[in-house]
Amino acid sequence: MREIVRPVTAALGVACLAIAMTAASNSGAFAQAKQQQMAPAQAAPAAAPAQDQAPPIKQIALTDKQVEGAVAAAKEMDPITAKLSQDAKPDPKIVAQLEGIAKKNGFASYDEYNSVVDNISLVLGGFDPQTKKYVGPEAVLKAQIAQVQADKKMSAKDKKDALADLNEALKSPPPAVENKGNIDLVTKSYDKLMEEFGGSDDN
Repeated sequence: MREIVRPVTAALGVACLAIAMTAASNSGAFAQAKQQQMAPAQAAPAAAPAQDQAPPIKQIALTDKQVEGAVAAAKEMDPITAKLSQDAKPDPKIVAQLEGIAKKNGFASYDEYNSVVDNISLVLGGFDPQTKKYVGPEAVLKAQIAQVQADKKMSAKDKKDALADLNEALKSPPPAVENKGNIDLVTKSYDKLMEEFGGSDDN
């Protein structure tokens, strides 16, 4: 999806691997986990930290303008970042292009855009896709575990691997959302945000 955007949390990133295996048989019930398809950081020239040592999210209070700007910017950035390979070094021309798109959509920099996307993704990761209500990432992970356990279409190996990943993710869930107003903002634009940041089956 947005390969150049760093992953939000290791926990949800791990959960995504398990959910990807169940997505086909669960009619997209856990599409929100796919928001973590964002590949490891490439915006920084330095080597990305190991996935289980992802840098903590700098939590900020989101505004309507930032949420709208993130959606608009992402639509322009997706075609660019979709062509990047995960292990490629950042191309200064592409980074400059992304900076320009971020600024055009009201962000001071590409880093600020990433920060806003991180905060949106943190909130999205705690939504129950059935009810479209915020229940918290731990409840989402537990629901995913129950769904995998009940899935009769998964092979025993896939089920075992998925449950191992999900249970591991449950041991170190993402941080709690500090700015509760962010939950209201994301709720208001849930469908639009899921369409852009939640991933889709054809990605």
